[in-house]
Amino acid sequence: MSNGLLLWVDDEIEHLHAHIIFLEKKGYEVVTVSNGIDAIEQCQQQTFDLVFLDEMMPGLTGLETLQRIKDIQPQTPVVMVTKSEEENIMDQAIGSKIADYLIKPVNPMQILLSLKKNIHRREIVTEVTQTGYQQNFQNISMQISDCRTIDDWKDVYRTLVRWELELASTQSPMTEMLRMQKEEANIGFSKFVKRNYMDWVAPTKNGTAPERPVLSPDVFKHKIFPLLDAGEKVFLIVIDNFRYDQWRMLAQEIGDMFDIDEDLYTSILPTATQYARNAIFSGLMPQQIAKMFPELWVDEDEDEGKNLNEAPLIQTQLERYRRRNTFSYHKVNDSAGGEKLMQQFKNMSQNDLNVVVINFIDMLSHARTESKMVRELANDESAYRSISMSWFRHSVLSELFSALSQTDYRIILTTDHGSIRTDHPVKIVGDRNTNTNLRYKLGKSLAYDSKDIFVIKDPSKAQLPAPNISTSYVFATGNDFFAYPNNYNYYVQYYRDTFQHGGISMEEMIIPLVTMRGRKK
Repeated sequence: MSNGLLLWVDDEIEHLHAHIIFLEKKGYEVVTVSNGIDAIEQCQQQTFDLVFLDEMMPGLTGLETLQRIKDIQPQTPVVMVTKSEEENIMDQAIGSKIADYLIKPVNPMQILLSLKKNIHRREIVTEVTQTGYQQNFQNISMQISDCRTIDDWKDVYRTLVRWELELASTQSPMTEMLRMQKEEANIGFSKFVKRNYMDWVAPTKNGTAPERPVLSPDVFKHKIFPLLDAGEKVFLIVIDNFRYDQWRMLAQEIGDMFDIDEDLYTSILPTATQYARNAIFSGLMPQQIAKMFPELWVDEDEDEGKNLNEAPLIQTQLERYRRRNTFSYHKVNDSAGGEKLMQQFKNMSQNDLNVVVINFIDMLSHARTESKMVRELANDESAYRSISMSWFRHSVLSELFSALSQTDYRIILTTDHGSIRTDHPVKIVGDRNTNTNLRYKLGKSLAYDSKDIFVIKDPSKAQLPAPNISTSYVFATGNDFFAYPNNYNYYVQYYRDTFQHGGISMEEMIIPLVTMRGRKK
């Protein structure tokens, strides 16, 4: 079985006999020609896996031949082989999208390495990645079982996401094993949250906060105010429903523009925009917002938008901490909103703090639920991330990052919550005023048939508003979602395999909080 069909183009091809024999012994078929015209003819007759191309030849030069080959076989990698070490030649070759650049005299191992990088890369990466994950599988399982703190769970989640991204890039069958391990981790994480969450959010009489992880109301106090106090101008970007795996993909795109300090923090429950994002901007738990600023809080059963008062909430937090910082607030829902934002960008430098909310990821998540076409386009986790990245590359966010990289702003990039791909229905019954979210419910006389849910019977102890005296909250865990017994099968079929939020999972609760500064070029 051949390892690949190669074309070697060199006007001194007779001097390369030893290299040809070496490649044939390694299982490659090698076609040799001595000039660019013959190389082009060969490419018209058959498809090669890789072309070695001499740069300095009589007649058509290597660069001229390269362009003609790319016209015929654009997908075929071309490795330029040359005696020249002139920088402009290198630049032209690289600009023509060569696969590699070798300086004569080349040795066999250089040639073999180039072949492995350009022909066999996928198979090698797949094999090494699969082996690496298999070897680490037991260690990850032990790491999951040994988790005692939120920092332990953050480390586990980082590890799982790293392997998820690596395996996804190889289309490895190990992805299924990782999915099961992730489910195992989420079961453990949900138990951890059940044990500790009420202590984290318990009201305090003397104003002393209990020892707890950084939660949604703490973001400004822990991350933004210290930067403002140090005289920094801060640009806060909140991408709604933005998960850690999506951040890791984005980090690869913008890493060359910024110095990045990555951190994770914990969303409050429910992991929904109405609660978590309002908590970020106000620096208060939802119940506190409802009591102190009733005009700025909208209950679940009210029809008006739940996040229309974000700028006033930011103002209340600044005033409560007696801060005199100037700020601007912008929400981007579409391309028109993005254009308006960039038109105002230069004027933002007069503010100490600029806040931008980006809604696309959340809109994509909901569109995937409602639209069969979008569900097909984002049919799994990897495709969902891919669409998110495609959006970024062509969105105002890409333009915004490019502009910010040339400024002195300290950029805080975060989100209000993540989401999880749901698969397992849990029956629930409530009155007609029960909210519609699939990952959490609040209402009177809620009845359910699962022991895995998290119940808060006294919302005041979790600093959550209670529209009625008998209101309780229930939260789905893992990949569960709530379904009503009425028309149950249709409901389950419609919502199974959708991305939802509001409940308890690593994906929803452990979310990025990233500090960046531009690398000016």
